[in-house]
Amino acid sequence: GTRIEDTEKEVAKVENIIRRIVPKDERDVIVSNIGVTPGFASMYTSNTASHTAFVQVSLKEGHKTGSYAYMDKVRAAVNNELPELTTYFQTGGLVDAVLNLGLPAPIDIQVSSDHLRDAYAAASAMALKIGQMPDVSDVFIPQDIDAPSIEVNVDRVHASEMGLSQKEIVSNIITALTSNAMIAPSYWVDPKSGNDYMLTVQYPENVVTTLADLESIPIRGSGEKQTTQLDMVANLKPIESPTVVNHYQLQRVIDIYVAPKGEDLSRIASGIDRIIAGTRLPEGVRVTLRGSVEAMHSSFTSFGLGLLLSVLLVYLVLVAQFKSFIDPFIILLAVPPGLTGVLITLFITGTTLNVMSLMGIVMLTGIAVSNSILIVEFTHRQLEDGLPLKDAVATACRVRLRPVLMTSLATVIGLIPMALALGAGSEAYAPLARVIIGGLTLSVLLTVFIVPVAYLLIYRNRDYVPDDPPATGVTR
Repeated sequence: GTRIEDTEKEVAKVENIIRRIVPKDERDVIVSNIGVTPGFASMYTSNTASHTAFVQVSLKEGHKTGSYAYMDKVRAAVNNELPELTTYFQTGGLVDAVLNLGLPAPIDIQVSSDHLRDAYAAASAMALKIGQMPDVSDVFIPQDIDAPSIEVNVDRVHASEMGLSQKEIVSNIITALTSNAMIAPSYWVDPKSGNDYMLTVQYPENVVTTLADLESIPIRGSGEKQTTQLDMVANLKPIESPTVVNHYQLQRVIDIYVAPKGEDLSRIASGIDRIIAGTRLPEGVRVTLRGSVEAMHSSFTSFGLGLLLSVLLVYLVLVAQFKSFIDPFIILLAVPPGLTGVLITLFITGTTLNVMSLMGIVMLTGIAVSNSILIVEFTHRQLEDGLPLKDAVATACRVRLRPVLMTSLATVIGLIPMALALGAGSEAYAPLARVIIGGLTLSVLLTVFIVPVAYLLIYRNRDYVPDDPPATGVTR
């Protein structure tokens, strides 16, 4: 309900903070958009009423300090100097908008209900708890349901006696307060330039300043010569109403935008799930998570299923290749050490388990299995040549160690630049490289011990029968 003049003063204070924190040699343009007529937010602006505004800041190319660092500084200053404001920060980049599925936040908690006030109360309770999480930077509910409004109840009996319809009464009120642009749009075309201009009519701002002034405005029907006052055909009552009502799949929703401090959405999503489970929701209130976290959960499920299928397919291919159900199992023992190396690497480097790191795990499975195949296949060949089991295993490990190390080192060394994120935009692919490097390194170190030992333990009490036993006979 704040007047737009007061909102403009508050925005000017925010702009001064931005100018103070962001140096002039790194600051390009500041653009502020203040207020909007309630109900028009979906057309051209994210503002919902006269008390809302958004400020866009453009940095010059080659700026030394990153956008996130400036956002943290401005956020702290605004919270400290302007505690009366509710703020939400976002990068405004196209990449973030695509990743967030067009939403302004990577996590959008949608609370829906047939009763909007119940949904808003539940959303406010959850937002208060989510804002106390250490990994959350901003929590914002864009909708307001307590904006000061005026309810007009038309007395249809008196209105009909005056020759007025409800539509005509409402049209007169809208024209008086917000012009006739939406009721009876009119255009004037400049004969010299050909440009069209919209012509609108409304009362001067100082004419309607109180509720009594509004009640006394003249109302005239299209077919009537005489006018009547508004309070003669309608009752006016101050109420509280929503500034905007958002819908998703026909359901009215209240959004909670959650912005993380870092890149780890999984931890925040887990905390939000606990908060939702621990919040007592009114009957009929439903909560849904959307945004990047929704895509993250879907990706994790898909990649988890893909990893299991890849291991299963590799096993089936090896069964057909080795004509055995045991040898493929021995070969796949190289996968668990690789996964252990992945977890250790993610912990040491502070890398999150994301889509790229999951892709690296799937790729790592194939590389680790190929090294194990070399040892098992060569052991079989040594046994076919007649060597004892222990000698065959030892010889296979010693002979195949060089190609295993060469292929693994080539992969690790080639991925080091990507893992260090040296190039522009390489931060997105760094988790993939780090996962492969860490998992492959530990897998190679342990595979040359685990696979031979497992082979030796499984075949120690068995007589090896080669696929093509040598022909026996007497030579004269």
